[in-house]
Amino acid sequence: MNHPDYKLNLQSPGTPRGVSSVVGPNAVGASPGDKKSKNKSMRGKKKSIFETYMSKEDVSEGLKKGTLIQGVLRINPKKFHEAFIPSPDGDRDIFIDGVVARNRALNGDLVVVKLLPEDQWKGVKPESNDKETEATNETDISEESCGHHLLQKSPKGWNGPDVIIEAQFDDSDSEDRHGNTSGLVDGMKKLSVCTPDKGKEDSSAPVMKDENTPKSQDTRALSEKSLQKSAKVVYILEKKHSRAATGILKLLADKNSDLFKKYALFSPSDHRVPRIYVPLKDCPQDFMTRPKDYANTLFICRIIDWKEDCNFALGQLAKSLGQAGEIEPETEGILTEYGVDFSDFSSEVLECLPQSLPWTIPPEEVGKRRDLRKDCIFTIDPSTARDLDDALSCRQLTDGTFEVGVHIADVSYFVPEGSSLDKVAAERATSVYLVQKVVPMLPRLLCEELCSLNPMTDKLTFSVIWKLTPEGKLKLAFTLDHETGLPQGCHIYEYRDSNKLVEEFMLLANMAVAHKIFRTFPEQALLRRHPPPQTKMLSDLVEFCDQMGLPMDVSSAGALNKSLTNTFGDDKYSLARKEVLTNMYSRPMQMALYFCSGMLQDQAQFRHYALNVPLYTHFTSPIRRFADVIVHRLLAAALGYSEQPDVEPDALQKQADHCNDRRMASKRVQELSIGLFFSILVKESGPLESEAMVMGVLNQAFDVLVLRFGVQKRIYCNALALRSYHFQKVGKKPELTLVWEPDDLEEEPIQQVITIFSLVDVVLQAEATALKYSAILKRPGPEHSLGLEKESDEEPED
Repeated sequence: MNHPDYKLNLQSPGTPRGVSSVVGPNAVGASPGDKKSKNKSMRGKKKSIFETYMSKEDVSEGLKKGTLIQGVLRINPKKFHEAFIPSPDGDRDIFIDGVVARNRALNGDLVVVKLLPEDQWKGVKPESNDKETEATNETDISEESCGHHLLQKSPKGWNGPDVIIEAQFDDSDSEDRHGNTSGLVDGMKKLSVCTPDKGKEDSSAPVMKDENTPKSQDTRALSEKSLQKSAKVVYILEKKHSRAATGILKLLADKNSDLFKKYALFSPSDHRVPRIYVPLKDCPQDFMTRPKDYANTLFICRIIDWKEDCNFALGQLAKSLGQAGEIEPETEGILTEYGVDFSDFSSEVLECLPQSLPWTIPPEEVGKRRDLRKDCIFTIDPSTARDLDDALSCRQLTDGTFEVGVHIADVSYFVPEGSSLDKVAAERATSVYLVQKVVPMLPRLLCEELCSLNPMTDKLTFSVIWKLTPEGKLKLAFTLDHETGLPQGCHIYEYRDSNKLVEEFMLLANMAVAHKIFRTFPEQALLRRHPPPQTKMLSDLVEFCDQMGLPMDVSSAGALNKSLTNTFGDDKYSLARKEVLTNMYSRPMQMALYFCSGMLQDQAQFRHYALNVPLYTHFTSPIRRFADVIVHRLLAAALGYSEQPDVEPDALQKQADHCNDRRMASKRVQELSIGLFFSILVKESGPLESEAMVMGVLNQAFDVLVLRFGVQKRIYCNALALRSYHFQKVGKKPELTLVWEPDDLEEEPIQQVITIFSLVDVVLQAEATALKYSAILKRPGPEHSLGLEKESDEEPED
């Protein structure tokens, strides 16, 4: 069901051909077309740049023996030569250094690696979070472990769309239900994106240090380093990256080369994707004679091969999108890169739905269900919501207890298993929320009419109903239902107590359903687990916080959340400090995953760390998540409403894996959509000034949380008007001392000390490159000369 222009013919898992990697603008070597002819002795045979992949048999044997390790590849979006996979023992991630070691694998691929000899491992300082800082946006962290986000005022003059966007770390185990917690709320309330800054980390740039810095400092720093396991990719189990990229076309530099007459060079916008040779026959007819006419034109290119003896991949142009920097071409490019099917639903799919409208519930179906139409059942949703798939009810009983119900639209009734609609929904797996629109998992007729729990209409639902004592203690009861009448919903935007109320009941419903389906189908239950944090990274962070005077209890997710809540006060700067610390503690967290219960032998691995519960699943959002549809089918069978599902555990696990992949892709697309709109805001309305709080300090740069907008940016010392700068650690606390050039030569230079939680003033301004913007540190006033920075350098409240 993919759009014909964008359907990619991916090779089977493990096949070397077509595997691609991440080579940015300064990739390993230059293109053959950019070089002079090679030495004559080399003609006729090419030297391999990349290693040949191991055989499937050797890989299987190595994985069994433990000499090889598999994991999902993550590539640093700002430093494309750095990549990582999780360590199986929960220790610091395994480091893969450089494009050659990555061996043509792309971000998100499931790879097999071989550890390098220990003398080739990377030396890192325990508290160094450079890579984790960069990779945070690529992870899928449960919001329960991260606390709540700051809600900022809308920027003046912003007339944004009336939409709500899911928060950055929301794993939706906190049940925002429509992908809606905080974000663009009548404007720009919470934007958590970290846009890559091209060319800012120039290894050849001179490092300005304080002239009085002792030379022995580097030696001392080296002795403080610990080793990080390093490895190389030897096989690709599954090519999960779409192998599609957006970018621009260029002529090869060497006009005298043979390649110049055959190929153009495609330069991807994402520097983690390699530069690609594309045949000139695929390019616009006048590209060779008028290349500058296409300098700002976005194209989609797909990788079809990447051979061992070539620096760059071979590709094929799929489509011209339009002008770079414009919303619709950029959005289409984002969707295509991440394999999102945004085509219209076919007539075959739409014919699976009732054709006679308005649809009414058949009398025989009413007889099978409990009728709740006389109860007061209501939704709590924003006024813009159209796909209302959940509702609540509460009534006091004669014995003083309360009956509380969670009512979820019965989507599975309209999606027969094995139908064309079922196949499309299973492939899409999730709705994708952009700033300006939604790419739905299911047709609009189903989402907004047949299943949406609109006021004063009869609808089919699944319900979970409890009896609560006045003290809130639960008495569980399961029912399969119902048609429900609804009053007008309460429409709110900010995350208030009512949202928390809904969230709590949705979580309880998910837990209750998880227990029911696992008890009935112990080998076939689709559940959701959240592994505990990476131990080494977490312990390093705890030690670092101790040095900062911030003792943290990480014995459980609840204890961590309590520590984050109790460490600071509730004023604006305290909330910002909490946000910074929350961001730091999100880095060791692992992804929450769907899985089939029959595929894991150890039930201890079923646990959900962030929620601190033994069993959990997703049941409450079937309109936008296919995992919930599967769970509805299991629940219906468990309640005797339908036949027992005829599915093997390994087949269910494959569907769970696909749901995990599409969920991550959807999340990243959403982040990029927010970043796109915010970049355009900066361009059209900037420069924008704001206070910012320092989140991380490196030796030549530091990261800040921009308080007005919630974005994270990196500020580079070599982009500032500094006389010098000096990095040091006071205990475990990193500090950058900036020495500013004075405006008047007769004045003394101003020193500014940058450390975690420092409060600074920044300016966001657009760059010449489309959709790029920088954060520039404003020159401090004389009061900063001793490193005093408003309230931010005070000790945190107990």
